Amino acid sequence: MAKVLVIADIKQGMLKGGTAELLSKAKAIGAETAVAAIGSNIESLTPDLVNAGSDTQYIADDPGLELFSAGPYASCVVDAAKQFGANLIWFAFSENGKAVAPRVAAQLDAACATEITDVILEGDQIEVIRPAITNKVMQRVKINTEQLVAVVRAGAFEAAEGITGTENVVKLSIPAADLKAVIKEILTDASGEIDLADADVVISVGRGAKDQAGVDLVKELADDLSAGFGSSRAMVDGGFMAHNKQVGQTGKIVAPTLYMAIGISGAIQHLAGMTGSKVILAVNKDPESPIFNVADYGIVGDLFEVVPILREEIKKIRS
Repeated sequence: MAKVLVIADIKQGMLKGGTAELLSKAKAIGAETAVAAIGSNIESLTPDLVNAGSDTQYIADDPGLELFSAGPYASCVVDAAKQFGANLIWFAFSENGKAVAPRVAAQLDAACATEITDVILEGDQIEVIRPAITNKVMQRVKINTEQLVAVVRAGAFEAAEGITGTENVVKLSIPAADLKAVIKEILTDASGEIDLADADVVISVGRGAKDQAGVDLVKELADDLSAGFGSSRAMVDGGFMAHNKQVGQTGKIVAPTLYMAIGISGAIQHLAGMTGSKVILAVNKDPESPIFNVADYGIVGDLFEVVPILREEIKKIRS
């Protein structure tokens, strides 16, 4: 039987939904499941880890792990993987996961794959599916090692209803501090806006907004829906949006329940960052825009006319 170790995605003391998605996939392929949770003051998350679908919970809880540092985090994951006998180690898609996964793979002498969208098990053979060449092709990759460390693409798996696990807590020994690099401080976005990776609804603005007034108009729609506010690269390059708001191949990859592309043509680099969204709504005045090829719903029209109508309809529904 396959054994899948999922690395819990914890942010600001909360367990993110990607952890349940990965554990649900592990259950679906008939694997034995475990989760590794690393941080400070996280033992209270044990019931959440169980309810997400894990049957064993490896927990490294120490004040020294409050600030993320790839070296000590990797040591904890390797310890858990060896104790569990995991042949699959999965990270949810995050900056931390992408930093730690290669270190874990090197220490375990395992294969490492990023942005995987599926896993296929045939006997002892492991294969993964992953996009390549900006999503133009899907690779089917055969793994020639006994273990695979993988970073799963955002939105690739779905959390199943009614999945639960069994409480079996194993406390991990705390690794020595990484003397080669000491994390002094982590600076985060202080704007108070919703993180795109956490948002259930994301609204992104593109070149069609023309200027700051257009950006502000679309931002008001995002505020109405308490949505994450993103951007195409064109608006970042134009100085209207910060780089941490860019969605796409060279920005953030998001997979919300609803993604609204406002004034975005749909360059392939942008599509690479949002095609995992459950429902896509596009607004563009050009009916031939590529964005309509991936959109579930499309509105052909000038965003300066469409957005006020959308805002008014939202107000009517809520009232």
